[in-house]
Amino acid sequence: MRFQFSIKAVIFSIMLLATTMNCHLSAKDAVDYVNPYIGNVSHLLVPTYPTVHLPNSMLRAYPERADYTSEYMKGLPIMVAGHRARSAFKLMPQIGETAKSDVAYNFDNEHIRPYGFDFDFDENRMHANFAVSHQSALYEIGFRASGIRRIALSSNDGDFHFGNGWISARQTVNGPTCAYVYIESEQSPAIMERVSDKCVAMNFGDNVDKVNLRYGISFISEEQAKANLRRELQDYDIHKLELLGRDAWNDALEKIEIEGGSDDQKTVFYTSLYRIFERPVCISEDGRYWNGDDNCVHEDGGIPFYTDDWIWDTYHAAHPLRILIDREKEENILTSFLRMAETNGTGWAPTFPGIDGDTRRMNCNHSVASFADALWHGLNVNATKAFDACRRALEEKSLAPWSGNHPANYLNRFYDEHGYIPALYVGEKETEDSTVHSFENRQAVAVTLGTAYDQWCLSRIAKWISKNSTNKKEKAKFADYELKYRKLGLNYRNLYFEPTGFFYPKDRDGNFIKDFNPTFGGTMGAREYYDENNGWVYRWDVKQNFADLVSLMGGREKFTNNLDRTFGENLGKSKFEFYFQFPDHTGNVGQFSMANEPGMHVPYLYNYAGCPWKTQKRVRQMLRTWFRNDVMGVPGDEDGGGLTAFVVFSMMGFYPVTPGLPAYNIGSPVFTRVKLHLSNGKTLEIEAPASSADYKYIKSASLNGKNWDKPWFSYDDIKDGAKLVLEMDNTPNKEWGAAAGNEPPSEKMNMEQ
Repeated sequence: MRFQFSIKAVIFSIMLLATTMNCHLSAKDAVDYVNPYIGNVSHLLVPTYPTVHLPNSMLRAYPERADYTSEYMKGLPIMVAGHRARSAFKLMPQIGETAKSDVAYNFDNEHIRPYGFDFDFDENRMHANFAVSHQSALYEIGFRASGIRRIALSSNDGDFHFGNGWISARQTVNGPTCAYVYIESEQSPAIMERVSDKCVAMNFGDNVDKVNLRYGISFISEEQAKANLRRELQDYDIHKLELLGRDAWNDALEKIEIEGGSDDQKTVFYTSLYRIFERPVCISEDGRYWNGDDNCVHEDGGIPFYTDDWIWDTYHAAHPLRILIDREKEENILTSFLRMAETNGTGWAPTFPGIDGDTRRMNCNHSVASFADALWHGLNVNATKAFDACRRALEEKSLAPWSGNHPANYLNRFYDEHGYIPALYVGEKETEDSTVHSFENRQAVAVTLGTAYDQWCLSRIAKWISKNSTNKKEKAKFADYELKYRKLGLNYRNLYFEPTGFFYPKDRDGNFIKDFNPTFGGTMGAREYYDENNGWVYRWDVKQNFADLVSLMGGREKFTNNLDRTFGENLGKSKFEFYFQFPDHTGNVGQFSMANEPGMHVPYLYNYAGCPWKTQKRVRQMLRTWFRNDVMGVPGDEDGGGLTAFVVFSMMGFYPVTPGLPAYNIGSPVFTRVKLHLSNGKTLEIEAPASSADYKYIKSASLNGKNWDKPWFSYDDIKDGAKLVLEMDNTPNKEWGAAAGNEPPSEKMNMEQ
């Protein structure tokens, strides 16, 4: 083999080695704690993917395989066009006399970092090193065996242009939405070969030991992909690009500094934080972006455009975390949602925006929660546009889950008149609503509870507009809207079945379906009545009004007993039978599911009933049991930060139970010290010097030097910087935070008002 070294390369390598040695001698950087392999083997459904990217950047890639245990990968990745998607285009280095258009590699000695990866592949005959920028990346391919060395690029569409040392291509993502790539080599190939109608190769002959490739991607055109490459990469220096990637990740992750805890706990924390930055992605390219809602290229007007966000998952905690640590980005994301509403032909706020437009999966319209939460945290968002887009999504779109862009019909009319979604009896066929998905069903209870919460969030937007408007007519109009949607936010009451204390389905005549089992009723995933989880989880899906739920259940003691039963009730069937029906309902502690976003707030609900010590116990129990530094260390579908946002908040010691109310429940911090750097330059410090595995209970607390006996704090309490000091103990102080009147804030309006 022949190796060529330049003086510049040698000097840079020495500097890199010195930097690396220095890192080992000193404390780790935040990015060094990230383990992308956590959760790469799923408990039942979809694993996490070890995604390589810069924070919220357009170019994302990971070795394409089923999960961590897979023997083979399909080529080398170029880009994924959406969360959990497969790579658009495949890069296929190969050694041999005959070029191949499809290969599967085994691999070895793999190392994946947030900003790059390297591994041996093809029986260790080749080596790949990879590093990313925002819309471009570098590959360094080393050849270790004799023979003709090629690097091929494949595309499902087979639409290629190429010349000496470069290839550009297009691949359809979905419908008119396409991905584009422009790739070029530092080393000149001997010839260019069209291997098939879907594959083109650079043939380097038999005397090149290493090939450096750089490429740009685009959702606009091949020319724009080339422009993105030229803007971001001026050379083929992969080590320099790795260092830039490290810096970008440290800048993002070190917005939250932690002290104390074990290395494993720090790894779980920073890996969870890293996952939140995987979505949504900025797809502005030189001031323009592809809009999958109207299939046109738009000018961004200096405001970056973001998409690929499954809001059903991320509104709970990922959006609230970004409000605290990166409010400008959150403002741009929400502005992007409003642009989608303006261009999608309906005026509806999105629910599952992707590169190819809003796919409107799952149920309800929870972007309204993110808008309400942002406004009450003081973010710069167009409130009247947000109100209009969210109101129209709630009232003009079918409330049937997974109903796409179907307009409002029977279910909406029934809900408007009766305040709940009517359920069908077991075996009763769907006849009234043609938009109901045959597998997803009506989800009657889940949609009723979720829509009531959405309507309450809409009332919060209306209240914000009324409070801040200087126009008397507008102030009065939105005050009326506030009252209207605030009352509708109580519609969950219509399905509360007092004899059991669960939310039960009702038929169209207003009769509860009483011969119903809240654990197993409702077919696969309980989708006739709930969604993915059973009635034990949806029993607590009243984020806007836990004070009222305490009352409905008969007071604090009964509420607490019902929570205890949730965590203590056995599955009721064998694991095989239970998980056959509920593959999403994993991460169980009793009937509670830690694996699915609708239940993430449940461990905090003891705070509303005078038992904060039980919240402290439960939160630590969930973190210890289900979130670990190993390949099965995530209990369910992580959904690009939707689930791991719970980990970030909970390990810091607090959680946003009710997006739309600027308040946070206090849990039990894992670390002895947390410094959360707010977007305004201020800092929230949380100190718990004695915190440990056993010392998880709060004995006493102070906020900014004053005694603090409430199991929550407001955004106003911390927005100008604050210090929360917690004295921890290994036995609970059952009096701290327990006094009536100290509960976290909750909607307390009665139906009659």
